[in-house]
Amino acid sequence: MEIKKLFRDGLGELGLTPSEEQIHAFMAYLSELKKWNKAYNLTGLKKDEDIIIKHFLDSLLYLKAMPAGEIKVADVGSGAGFPGIPIKIIRPEIEMYLIEPSRKKSAFLRHIITQLGLKKIEVIEKRIEEVKVNRELSAPVDIAVTRALFEIKKFIKKASHIVKPDGIFVLNKGPKVKEEIRTLKDVKYEILLINLPCSDVNRYLVMLNLQKKIF
Repeated sequence: MEIKKLFRDGLGELGLTPSEEQIHAFMAYLSELKKWNKAYNLTGLKKDEDIIIKHFLDSLLYLKAMPAGEIKVADVGSGAGFPGIPIKIIRPEIEMYLIEPSRKKSAFLRHIITQLGLKKIEVIEKRIEEVKVNRELSAPVDIAVTRALFEIKKFIKKASHIVKPDGIFVLNKGPKVKEEIRTLKDVKYEILLINLPCSDVNRYLVMLNLQKKIF
C-alpha cells in the first residue's frame, strides 16, 4: 500500500484530518528517522509501514487523553520523539518538552525539530529525576506522557515533581494494565481501550490523576 494512503487511512480511523503541510512533516520525519537510524539505532522498526503504524499512529492515540487548548506537555523518555513529536505536529499550540537522557537521541530530536520548523518545543537532555521546575522547566506541566517501558507506579514516582497538582499522567499499556492499577492507592484513573489503526492490536491508554501525594 502506498505509504501516504496508509497514513491517511490511519488518521481517518482516529478522526483526524490533517493539512497537507502536516502530512509532509510526517513524511520528512519518516525519511530522517530512517537515515539517522543507520548510524544511531534509534528504533528497531525498519519498514515504512511499521514506523507509520507502531510509532506515528500509536503516538497519536495520546491525543484522546488531551484537552483542547494551549497546554504544557512533557514526553518522558522521548527516544526518537514518540509520542511527543507526532502530538506536536498535529497540535502545534501545545508547549512540548522532550525529556531524553541519551546524547545521540537528543541530537536527533534537535535535528528533527529544526528540519520540521517546530516551535514551542524543547529538548531536555537529562534523566527525568534530574529535571527541575524553575530550571529546565519554567513551570509544572499539565500532562506527562510516556511510551517508555515504565511501570505505572514508577512513572508517577519519577515524574510527579514536574506535573501540576491537578495534572495527569498518560501511559500506553498492554492488557495486564489492571493488575498494575490495583497496586495504586489514592489515584483516580480512566482506561481507554483503543484499536491501533491499520492493525488488529488493542492499546490500553491509561490516564491517572493523583488525589494526593502518594510518595
